[in-house]
Amino acid sequence: MNEALRPPPLKKGGDPTLAAGRRLWQGIPGIERAANGRLWATWYSGGADEGSQNHVVLATSDDDGVTWSDPVLVVDPPGLVRAFDPCLWHDPLGRMWLFWAQSYCWWDGRAGVWSVTTQESGQSHPQWSQPRRLCDGVMMNKPTVLANGVWLLPAAVWERPAHRRADGDDADFALHVHDLKEMKGAHAVASKDQGETWTSIGKARVPDRVFDEHMIVERRDGLLWMLVRTSYGIGETFSCDGGKTWSEGRPSRLRNADARFFIRRLLSGNLLLVHHDPPGTKTMVPGRTHLTAHLSDDDGRTWIGGLLLDERADVSYPDGVQAPDGRIYIIYDRSRTVEKEILMAVFREEDIRAGQLVSADARLRVLVSKAGE
Repeated sequence: MNEALRPPPLKKGGDPTLAAGRRLWQGIPGIERAANGRLWATWYSGGADEGSQNHVVLATSDDDGVTWSDPVLVVDPPGLVRAFDPCLWHDPLGRMWLFWAQSYCWWDGRAGVWSVTTQESGQSHPQWSQPRRLCDGVMMNKPTVLANGVWLLPAAVWERPAHRRADGDDADFALHVHDLKEMKGAHAVASKDQGETWTSIGKARVPDRVFDEHMIVERRDGLLWMLVRTSYGIGETFSCDGGKTWSEGRPSRLRNADARFFIRRLLSGNLLLVHHDPPGTKTMVPGRTHLTAHLSDDDGRTWIGGLLLDERADVSYPDGVQAPDGRIYIIYDRSRTVEKEILMAVFREEDIRAGQLVSADARLRVLVSKAGE
């Protein structure tokens, strides 16, 4: 069996070799919130950078993010297989999913989206299902539940050849290389049976995409809007048949670094966008700085407000979730190999509209984890 197809062991935490003080780098986080208020955060680390030693960690907080646990779950495949790009999501049935990608060395040309689920996300040490491989590719952004009940998982087969970086040796790596050719693209992987099975129903190939990191929004008129990471910032494409076919990709009017962004429909019906938006420059591809939240009340045609979450350099990869009371939680990383921080911001729509913190319970730069300490 190809090594990357083997279910990885799940470690329940407590391993001193995986403690924050031993980590040389960390980043690419995700966040979720249980019904009872318990917060969950995931990210990945391992080795000196992205490569075969990578593993996914999961931490939790029962005091609204004031303090965080050591990792309570670690996904750490053996050998030269890495676990990376994790994502957390509560489905409509109340189950929490932990997704991650698995590849032989840095990128074997195929990878694969894996998951475990729990029905006990309100507990500090829940029971998890067995790891399950869902599809080819990499997924790091939350699924979208369509109005017709279909779940769409945004998984991508990268537009680049297999590459081991410094991992392994050439002979072993060659045995694990795949070229999926026409399967390369930003896929819409659908489940019509509440996550039991997943099937790619269509894909987009937006120009100048490499890592995709796409997200799918269902507009009020039923049109699906896919936003994709590109070398020019954010590309876009549309589907009018539920994700089976997609329009020709084009640059969007949204600016962002060549990095992940976050877009999601809020409880109010408005759209939230968190992206890089430094003032004083018109470039569509700024640096990874000035992470900012905007709102749209017209399905992304125009954007209002502008709450600056973190103006510092090397802040990136936002993910978010909203509580029933309207609070928005955004997690992101900062300076993965130097500061090695996972951070969180908590705010409301009124803070975004005002362009400053006006709600009493808003917080910025909340430290979730700092490696090396």
